[in-house]
Amino acid sequence: SLYFPDAAAIGIIGDDKKERNRPMTINVAIDGPAGAGKSTIAKECAKRLGFIYTDTGALYRAIGLYVHSLGKDCSDVNDVIPCLKFIDLRLSYNDDGEQIVLLNLKDVSKDIRKPEISIAASQVSAIPQVRDFLLELQRSIAAKDNVIMDGRDIGTVILPNAQIKIFLTASPEMRAKRRYDELIAKGQQVEYDDVLNDIIKRDEHDSNRSVAPLRPAEDSITVDTTELNIEQAVDKIISIIESRCNL
Repeated sequence: SLYFPDAAAIGIIGDDKKERNRPMTINVAIDGPAGAGKSTIAKECAKRLGFIYTDTGALYRAIGLYVHSLGKDCSDVNDVIPCLKFIDLRLSYNDDGEQIVLLNLKDVSKDIRKPEISIAASQVSAIPQVRDFLLELQRSIAAKDNVIMDGRDIGTVILPNAQIKIFLTASPEMRAKRRYDELIAKGQQVEYDDVLNDIIKRDEHDSNRSVAPLRPAEDSITVDTTELNIEQAVDKIISIIESRCNL
């Protein structure tokens, strides 16, 4: 497999972004269901504010990709856990601040966006050992930089002390349309109904899993983007961040 490291049991290596000497970092947690626009909106907010953007879902996707590439069952603990010791994950950033995901030194930033890997990511993310495996990496990123981090359990588990917690949502139909348009724009052959069914399945799985289920943090602000375009959603979240942090 292309995703095998040169040596076994490398483990996790954190991001290689140079640490900035700040007395205190600002952490923004953005959670929400698949297709809510978390990545697009969080990325633009981070760009405007000069923060680091971290898509934590990409880490679960990378693990799902690795397990899937071996023909293993991504929902089977006995298949997934032995794979973890062969996984080396790194986050890097290009000159535009775009996140690059390296799986065993291979750039998999595009590979992890395939529809079948979305399901694989949801399955591996329900396994406690996988979440533990990634926890320290995610927290170390937030400790080093002002960060906007998006995922499913950032405000509830990963960064429970984040200064700002936002739960981003939209109707399943709108989320499916956005994801469908995104995949088509990337040249992938997909059907809208299939994308909608995947969204509904993932919502059910993420919300009902026993470990870190998808839910708003008690002190989060819910932002519904069903009727908002990207610019409107970004403006709304930027205003929340600026008002809460006196930026």
